[in-house]
This record gives sequence, structure tokens and C-alpha cells, in this order.
Amino acid sequence: MTNRNRLTTYILVGLVLGIVVGYVANTNMADPAGFADKMSLVTTLFLRMIKMVIAPLVFSTLVVGIAKMGDAKEVGRIGVKALGWFIIASLISLTLGLILVNIFRPGDAMALSGHVPAATASSGITTTGFTLADFVNHLVPASIVDGMAKNEILQIVIFSIFFGTGAAAVGARAAPLVDAIDGVAHVMLKVTSYVMNFAPIAVFAAVASTIAKSGVGVIATYGLFMGEFYISMVLLWLLLILIGVVFVGPRILKLIAMLREPTILAFTCASSEAAYPKTLEGLERFGVKNRLAAFVLPIGYSFNLDGSMLYCTFASIFIAQAYGIELPLSTQLTMMLVLMLTSKGIAGVPRASLVVIAATLNQFHIPEAGLLLLLGIDHFLDMGRSATNVIGNGIATAVVAKWEGELGQPVAEEKDMSTATLR
Repeated sequence: MTNRNRLTTYILVGLVLGIVVGYVANTNMADPAGFADKMSLVTTLFLRMIKMVIAPLVFSTLVVGIAKMGDAKEVGRIGVKALGWFIIASLISLTLGLILVNIFRPGDAMALSGHVPAATASSGITTTGFTLADFVNHLVPASIVDGMAKNEILQIVIFSIFFGTGAAAVGARAAPLVDAIDGVAHVMLKVTSYVMNFAPIAVFAAVASTIAKSGVGVIATYGLFMGEFYISMVLLWLLLILIGVVFVGPRILKLIAMLREPTILAFTCASSEAAYPKTLEGLERFGVKNRLAAFVLPIGYSFNLDGSMLYCTFASIFIAQAYGIELPLSTQLTMMLVLMLTSKGIAGVPRASLVVIAATLNQFHIPEAGLLLLLGIDHFLDMGRSATNVIGNGIATAVVAKWEGELGQPVAEEKDMSTATLR
């Protein structure tokens, strides 16, 4: 068994043990909420270690990749292709969520169950409206130090593009600096491998905390909604993989296999950010040149959250159904376009999907209190969203690499990526 397969096995073991311990704590402890809070500290520590790695990893790999491209036109061309794919993928995800929620109509069953909160109840979620000024202010960092301190991936990408392009333009005089940053990238990949050793413990703590606090009963109460949502996720996976086969060929299935570990990690930790380093590694093992993967993947983390897109339309219409509000097709299509825009303006916001949904509900006069239907199960839903985001961004990067002729042969499984050459 390779180290990679062993880690995956340990993560799954942590998941199962977390469910068992969480159930025991919820049913036998006098203060399961206190136990859950203590366990969540372990997960928080792990996620903070991941965030510690992401900013320098994104900066170093992206700068080296762009500097070695040496052509600003090439960077622009790849960026346009990536954004074009992201827009199409987001529209597909939003549309699929809209279609399936109208077919399944999970809100009708919730309305009959009598669990719908009063329309005047407070959800506790602060809404965030979308304006062009907010997006521009969020796009470009006033200071790269501030952007890195806050782990604003999009801002780090913008600065890295300028920095890498400048280094390429300077040429030989910048070579020592590029080599030094290349060394930083390899060090950060090695640090990532150290941090990932704690993943099984973090997964155990995250699942135990959630089950201890909410209990397995919450799954039974919302079982129909959760089941139909996960069916929708599976259908989105199949659709994205099918599109990937069209552009990349059958070998896209090998990519899905190589992304198994980061997908499981994102699912169990309910964080696609936690899976970023391993996703980057999986793409390079698949044959995507590091300079391209390091460029496309961070942008995807801000613009191509396919799982979150599907959830936004699915959950928004679900809440309307639960309150007996029938929205005409024209209104639903308008809502979809609004979600397309608002979701791009709040990258990096905590509980971003709920914030986007809250803002959308207000605009379409749907009771914001409906968010209370989601709060208790949001962690379980976020697990599916995060895993889907990893798959969506992996396929997107592979497709752009194929378009650019930057998709080579897969790298051997046993190869240590921390010692690989950034290409």
C-alpha cells in the first residue's frame, strides 16, 4: 500500500470513528455541545495549518509558472479560456440545480411536516449584497501582505500574475529570484505533506463534533431533502465527467481516481480549501504542467465552485416551496442569473453559500427565516459541495491544459511531488 492510499484509508477510518464517537457523545454525555466545541478545536487547528500553507504555495507556484511561460499573451489566453469554462460550468450547475429542485420539490414535504419556522424569525445570517464597487475592491489587493494575511486567493492570484509577468519581462536578471521562489514552492509542498499527516485526526474531530452537537436525528428529519440534494450532486458529477470525456477523452476517469484523496479530504472536512494542495499535486500527477495548474486552479477556487452553485439554486427554491411560494419560470431564471453574479462577489466569505442565499431571498421576497431550515444540516450539505468543487476545478484545469497542449503523460504514483520540478 502506497503512502497516498494509506492516508486515504486513515481518513475513512477517522470518518467512521467520528460518527461512532459523536453518536455516543450525543446520546450519553450530559453536555454534548461542550464536547463538540472541544473537538472542533482540533479541526480548527488543522484548517489553520492548511491556510498557513496556501498563500505562500499559491504565490510561489504561480509566479514560477508565469515567469517560465515568459509570454504575457500566453497568460492572457489561458486566463480567458479558464474564465470561459468557469462561466459555462457555473451556468450548468445553476441550471441543473434549478431543474432538479423543481422535479423533486423537497420543499413541499417540508411544508407538510410542520417544521417550517415562522416567516418573521431571524436567521442570524448577515446578508451581503453585490455591487461592482465591492467586487473591484475585493479583486485587487491594497497590499499583498494584507491579501496573504487574509488568505484572499483571488487577490494573491492577481498580484502573482503581475509579479510573474514582470519577472519574465526582466529576463536573466530575475532568474536568481525566480529560482529562489521555486525553492520556496518545493519547501511548501514538503510542508504540505507534513500537515496532511494530521488529516485523519482532523476528520475524526470534525465528524464527531457535528454528530455530537446535532445528533443523527437531524439527518432523519431532513433525510428527503439531503438525499435529493446528494442525488443532484451525483448527477452533476456525471455531467461534468461526461463533458470532461468529450474534451480530454476517457483518461479523465484516471484524473477522478487521482483526485480521490483531496475529494475525500474536502468531503470529510467540509472544506475545498483544505484539499487545495493535494488537488494541485493530483493534477500534476495526471500530467498537467505545474505552471498551468498553478495558474488555473487558484482562479477556479474563486470563480468555479460548481457544488456551491448547484446548492444555491436548489436551496433557494426549496425554501420558497417550503413556504408555499410558487415562483414563475421567468422569476426563477432571473434568480439564477442573480446567483451567478452574487456568488462571484463573496469569495472567501465564511459560510459563503448561506450568505449568497440570504441576499437572494431578500431580493425575491422569500422569508429569510427559511435559512433556519438549512443551518442544522449545513455542515452535511457543505461536505458534498466541497467535494464537488474539487472535482469541478480538477476537470476544468485538465480541459484548459488539453486546449493549451499542456497535458502530458501521468506521473508515477510513487513520485514525491515535493521534489518534482515545477514545469
